[in-house]
Amino acid sequence: MYKEAMFIIYVKDQEKSKKFYESLLKLSPRLHVPGMTEFQVSETTVLGLMPEEGIARILGSKITHPKESNGASRCELYLYVDNPDEYLDRLVELGGKEVSKGEIRNWGDYVSYGLDLDGHVVAFAKRD
Repeated sequence: MYKEAMFIIYVKDQEKSKKFYESLLKLSPRLHVPGMTEFQVSETTVLGLMPEEGIARILGSKITHPKESNGASRCELYLYVDNPDEYLDRLVELGGKEVSKGEIRNWGDYVSYGLDLDGHVVAFAKRD
């Protein structure tokens, strides 16, 4: 069994994304150094922000440079929160984009969807 899971998204501007997620999640990063920012979003889950250029240097030509797919979301951050609509409103106030207002989805969760500054899908959900 794992002790902790970290999900890393690649961002164009680390500092701008750090400020965005810090305000959105109302969390201070547990780590913020050139090349990586980490937010402890639950006891065993961490959200990492890595600059596109950083991962391109690490993996080189073995992957398509992340900037080539900007705006084409290939992941979703699905966060369980107390008030999904409040989080979506805050995401928009911080410069993100609304995709879908909150509603009960066919799997039973009430979910609001938005896009962060780099076009990553962020879902705010609540279970009844």
